[in-house]
Amino acid sequence: MAELQSLDPNTPIFAQFKEKTGPIVLANTFFVPEERTEEFLSLFRRQAEFMKAQPGFVSLQMHRGTAGSRLLMNVAVWESTEALATAFGRPEFQRMAAESPDDIVSYPHIFEQIDL
Repeated sequence: MAELQSLDPNTPIFAQFKEKTGPIVLANTFFVPEERTEEFLSLFRRQAEFMKAQPGFVSLQMHRGTAGSRLLMNVAVWESTEALATAFGRPEFQRMAAESPDDIVSYPHIFEQIDL
């Protein structure tokens, strides 16, 4: 399973799941070794199809770092943290998450939009 790391050590992802707010954006940056990229993207596509069918899902995009970067970033919009946490906790998703190679590091963080 991929290693989960916090971008902000004061607010790990599981603490963020408890915050009742929405809509939210999940920005999840992954460090993926070059030899694992295609394997990771294949698994991520399966996970994305599952998430797209879950209540509260709005949209999803995957981005690749430039200039040979080994970073990939998923940006997903959800109606609420509760919807995301419910989908993330489903056994079907957890089984897929467990398939992720151990040498992948995931940095998920939940954000709210700021009106400017």
